[in-house]
Amino acid sequence: MAGNSQRRGAVRRAGSKKGAVVGSGGKGRRALEGKGPTPKAEDRPYHVAHKRAQTSGAGRSGPQGGRAAGQRRRGAAGSTEVVAGRNSVVEALRADIPATALYVAARVESDDRTREAIKTAADRGVPLLEASRTDLDRLTDGAVHQGLALQVPPYQYADVEDLLEAAARTGRPPLLVALDGVTDPRNLGAVLRSVAAFGGHGVVVPERRSAGVTASAWKTSAGAAARVPVARAGNLTRALQQLKSAGLFVVGLDAGGDVQLPELELATGPVVLVVGSEGKGLGRLVRESCDQVVSIPMESSTESLNAGIAAGVALYEVARRRG
Repeated sequence: MAGNSQRRGAVRRAGSKKGAVVGSGGKGRRALEGKGPTPKAEDRPYHVAHKRAQTSGAGRSGPQGGRAAGQRRRGAAGSTEVVAGRNSVVEALRADIPATALYVAARVESDDRTREAIKTAADRGVPLLEASRTDLDRLTDGAVHQGLALQVPPYQYADVEDLLEAAARTGRPPLLVALDGVTDPRNLGAVLRSVAAFGGHGVVVPERRSAGVTASAWKTSAGAAARVPVARAGNLTRALQQLKSAGLFVVGLDAGGDVQLPELELATGPVVLVVGSEGKGLGRLVRESCDQVVSIPMESSTESLNAGIAAGVALYEVARRRG
């Protein structure tokens, strides 16, 4: 039975570390008591969070109060963005975006865009920094930078009224695009490029559950983000009602539309095209806000187009009907 020291094997051997005694003798009591609450990750010297805190603290105490070249701040309000790619960088500099630094890869292949970017940055007093390809890859999160990257402050969004004022200055009926639930910044960039190509006046995006003008959107827009204003609305449905009050027709794009796009008679008037996400399409409240819902004629084997392509097709048709 347990605790019977006369049973063979119950007594520890004389050479064991704990000695030839029966039971623990209270030696395991401390292990059962525990060591108290677990310290925070930042307080554990061996934890990566502690090392990161130490590094960031050292960076803030430096002479510039910033980070080393090749590092990119994310998430925090007021953080910077990086525009990558030669076309995007040149367009951003042409638009007089208040850039803070131009990174140029060592021994970069020189062409007209590279020379223009370097000259424009130098004329505007933008610091020119030489960086290795590895640093540029890290700075742009692996984007195709072509040896050029421009550090810019966060994108300054417009108001819906600003888009209407921009349209009024052109003397043409307003042509806007509103995005409902489009979360891929590359789709936003493609929409910006199409709006610029077909004479649109701006894009409206909701603040939540929507892509913003990030570095990826800049890259996809090929610089159009510098020419096409983007307004952020706290509530997209209310923004559409505001546009309707200003005299615009709200036209939604959906596979189950009332009419097909070539039959859209509202195209020649002031209009805002509303594009939903590829998966869910238009939200219920947004759809109810539309004056008309149109569909793009397609082969039956194709279920849908992504937001960027759908907006481009619709904008082309509107521009064609306007002549």
